Amino acid sequence: MLDTLNVGHGAVALGIGMLVGLERERKKRRDEEPAAAGLRTFAITALLGYVSMLLAGAVLVGTTSLGLVLLLCLQYRHSPRKAPDVTGEIALLLVLVLGALSVAEPELAAAAGVVSTVLLALRRELHHFVLQQLSEQELRDGLTLLTVALVVLPLTPDRFLGPYNVLNPRTLCTLVVLLMAVAALGHIAMRLMGPRYGLPLSAIASGFASGSATIALLANEARRQSAAVRPIAAAAVLSNLATITQFALVLSIIDRHLLAPFLPAVSLGVLVTASYGVLLLAPWRGISSSSAVHPGDGAFNLWTALIITLALTGIALLSAFLLEHLGHNGASIAAFISGLGDAHAATASAASLVVAGRLQMAELVVPGMMALTGNTLTKCVLAFSNGGYDFARYLVPAQLIILGTMWLGMLA
Repeated sequence: MLDTLNVGHGAVALGIGMLVGLERERKKRRDEEPAAAGLRTFAITALLGYVSMLLAGAVLVGTTSLGLVLLLCLQYRHSPRKAPDVTGEIALLLVLVLGALSVAEPELAAAAGVVSTVLLALRRELHHFVLQQLSEQELRDGLTLLTVALVVLPLTPDRFLGPYNVLNPRTLCTLVVLLMAVAALGHIAMRLMGPRYGLPLSAIASGFASGSATIALLANEARRQSAAVRPIAAAAVLSNLATITQFALVLSIIDRHLLAPFLPAVSLGVLVTASYGVLLLAPWRGISSSSAVHPGDGAFNLWTALIITLALTGIALLSAFLLEHLGHNGASIAAFISGLGDAHAATASAASLVVAGRLQMAELVVPGMMALTGNTLTKCVLAFSNGGYDFARYLVPAQLIILGTMWLGMLA
């Protein structure tokens, strides 16, 4: 029975066929091999899939797909072309399936149609990237990242083990994947946007995942590229924007009223961080070739990710050891110790105590700032240990100034 819903879903199927067919029609007009299927063929094929699914379900769609494959084989047999356009014919089959999918899942079908069209339209750009820009080392790094993320990570047990029951293998493996992804993100940003702006933007983005890990990765990069310590340090300073923003977001998500006492400190912290980072970056000055940051051959270093993971795991064990022996005599001590590993988790724990009524709102101020203090201490230690004096002399004063400004904002 024809109704508004069926007409709408049919329009989606027709739109998918016309969108993909439009790209294929333009391809026929360019200086390439002529294709058999164009705008009309793709639109009709999408409607054919839609009507087949509507009338008889998946059986008729499968039969129609088989018939389309036979027609394509006959077309190839009588075609003078030596190399068939396999991509175009697979796209035609995909349009038939997406037309059928529009009956039950029009949103998914439309999304798949758009993505398919984008992939078809970016043919030359993708080929150029793979053949001319992507290095062998970057390809191997990408395969390593996918293997760890899609094969190793799902098989890792998700339970707490070890001393004090604080080590979770799934969490540790996730951190390794996160560190590799952060390094790869920075590498891609530098390739696309250049070293001056790509590195700071990637540092800010990766800071939302782990501020301490971002500092550690940039410190290693500064040690590797000693002539470009200053711009790398500027990116590390700007990564604090993510830490401060996430600190505020954690408080507001738990209870929006908890953010009010911290607003002066957060505002001053963002202002000082941005100012200090921009002064270090000095975008108004030309960057010399000797001080330019150059992307490495690979997207990331697996051993660096493993070493940083071990270091942060050691901090977690130290925090658990101190808490076990000191007890929970004060929320501020607990927040400082937890903040050595992750300021946001420590802040969330203290804020949850306020929501549960175990702490007053006024008593949250010191634990929240102590969590940031502990996290700042960790960043300073990582800057010295991973980047050396040349990197730390830029970053450590910035961290202390940012932290001191936020404390003044709380006391004012």
